[in-house]
Amino acid sequence: MAALLADAILVAHFAFVLFVVGGLALIGTGAAAGWRWVRNFWFRIAHLAAICCVALEALIGMVCPLTEWEDALRGAPSETSFIARWLHRVLFYSLPEWVFATAYVLFALAVAATFWLVPPRRRGM
Repeated sequence: MAALLADAILVAHFAFVLFVVGGLALIGTGAAAGWRWVRNFWFRIAHLAAICCVALEALIGMVCPLTEWEDALRGAPSETSFIARWLHRVLFYSLPEWVFATAYVLFALAVAATFWLVPPRRRGM
């Protein structure tokens, strides 16, 4: 049962990462293609809040709660972030945590820049 719950957390974690990374790509693509939904105010606020939470966690040295819960359920504590472990597994390359913190902050700044480049709109505006 614990492994099943850990897998569910992993799927939710992956969906969160996909929302953050894919959201930025979709905003740029959607702006170029004229997709109105990429200017949805609440989507954009949720997207910015998501990456800002990740960047803040990295800056204060906090391990993501989803990572901690998954590790606890699997019985394998970890001192690195979800992205760091995932990248290590995929690329077989390990980087210091400050590199990931820098990347998260730069990504958050890129998402914030989209508010100027592709301004969100509320209904009726």
